[in-house]
Amino acid sequence: MSSENKSQMKSQIKSNEQWRKILTPEQYRVLRESATDVPFANKYNDNHKEGKYYCAGCGALLFESGKKFDSGSGWPSFTAPAVGEAVELVTDNSHGMSRVEVRCAQCQGHLGHVFDDGPPPAWQRYCINSTSLDFKGA
Repeated sequence: MSSENKSQMKSQIKSNEQWRKILTPEQYRVLRESATDVPFANKYNDNHKEGKYYCAGCGALLFESGKKFDSGSGWPSFTAPAVGEAVELVTDNSHGMSRVEVRCAQCQGHLGHVFDDGPPPAWQRYCINSTSLDFKGA
């Protein structure tokens, strides 16, 4: 695990009221209420710059540009997190579907979902909401 993530791995549990003070209304909707960005009309879908993606809620390092790819789904997609410990995978049976939700391991914020239709060799597509991310260029 990188020293960048080690220093951030302290859990950030806050009340809904505290989150509402920290996050924009849209960030709160996505990170705390599991909403989804509009496909193709979100901030990082077409971002091709080198850099790192951090949790918009707590600042934890989540993804890196070297693992980002164009999935054609309309959302930023990654083959893997920056480090495995950065995210948690949780069964999501909402909306009449069975999926695997991706959450920030540090603050439990909803990031998106992971699917088994990504590129080889892992075949993983971490389909992530732009609203849940902050990007910092290299």
